[in-house]
Amino acid sequence: MLNDALFYQPYEIIGGEKIMSAAAANPYHSSIIVRLIAKIGVYALENKIGYAFPDNVDVHFADGSVFKPDFIFISKENAEIIKWKGAIYGVPDMVIEVLSKSTMHRDVTIKKDAYESNGVKEYWIIDPWKESISVYILRGGKFELDDEYIYYDEDEIKILTDEEKASVKHEVPVKSVDGLTINLKDIFDWINF
Repeated sequence: MLNDALFYQPYEIIGGEKIMSAAAANPYHSSIIVRLIAKIGVYALENKIGYAFPDNVDVHFADGSVFKPDFIFISKENAEIIKWKGAIYGVPDMVIEVLSKSTMHRDVTIKKDAYESNGVKEYWIIDPWKESISVYILRGGKFELDDEYIYYDEDEIKILTDEEKASVKHEVPVKSVDGLTINLKDIFDWINF
């Protein structure tokens, strides 16, 4: 018997149209997703508050869209949307996309709009080149930019003015996971850990 996964063509459905997903991410892109799983997923598991999934899980929305977000968090209270031997059918509490050149435009436009209209409560866009996280929170049915967090390494911090240093925020609160904050160094400092 052949493995069906060998013949599986990864795609997303956007506006009723099948769009091929990127074939493979680079190691940096993948390492960011692994670190998110290690931070958010492990915290959720240890505290029995929800489930985290990486980028190989389909999310089916009521509007007919099917996406493969880079990271998904579903609270324990929302767990009925998880079909453990299938996919996710419903709205995750939190979705994260890590930008890549092939999907960047969709992540910040079409997918952001679809996540908003379907009721995703928290959406992060991670820019691996800028080493930043833009956090959007659903308020009144619309995404609002809650904050943008930019990682500065020790050498970059040294050249900032005192005023610039005071505005640097390296701790990102995860609104969907009460009590959890993530240090940007844990996501972006992939050489020195």
